[in-house]
Amino acid sequence: MELNKLKKKLQSARRGHKLLKDKRDELMRQFMIMIKENRRLREEVETAITEADKYMAVAGSVMQREILETALLLPKQEVEIEITEKNVMSVVIPEFRTIYKTDDKNPVSYGMAFTSADLDGAVNALSEVFPKMIRLAEVEKSCQLMADEIEKTRRRVNALEHIMIPDYEETIKYITMKLSENERNTTTSLMKVKDMVLKQKHNY
Repeated sequence: MELNKLKKKLQSARRGHKLLKDKRDELMRQFMIMIKENRRLREEVETAITEADKYMAVAGSVMQREILETALLLPKQEVEIEITEKNVMSVVIPEFRTIYKTDDKNPVSYGMAFTSADLDGAVNALSEVFPKMIRLAEVEKSCQLMADEIEKTRRRVNALEHIMIPDYEETIKYITMKLSENERNTTTSLMKVKDMVLKQKHNY
């Protein structure tokens, strides 16, 4: 009975090992796709922010500080971030969606009479890169969650492959060997009993 139980456990462990390996491989594939997107987005965001910083530095040098602060005091557009979730190979990753207050795509909210064109450049650069920043945050969080799940899955695969399955196989081998030994002993005992019976009854 114990041997049959162990054989069923070994079969389940091997099936689970295969499923976990498939899951790990698919997670790695998805992870590598996201890593590539993450690298591309980060480069684009950093380039755009660097450009906006240059524009803002020039604007700050040619405009009075009070005028610059007043120009940026009242934003023209308001944005909300709606967060939903998506399941990828049992990993729940976030999805960010931006909801704008108005459909006006012009980010400039101030009069241009007393402001520098460099300020317009900085505002436009930040406005254009904003959706990429949101997507970058989404991808980075997804990569972090997927990396954690890959590590957990890897540990489970290794535990099955190097500990549980070998232990089951070794125990099954030991029990099988013991049962075979007991069967041989029983056969030998039966043969001796048979010889004794024959000798007593027929003097064989």
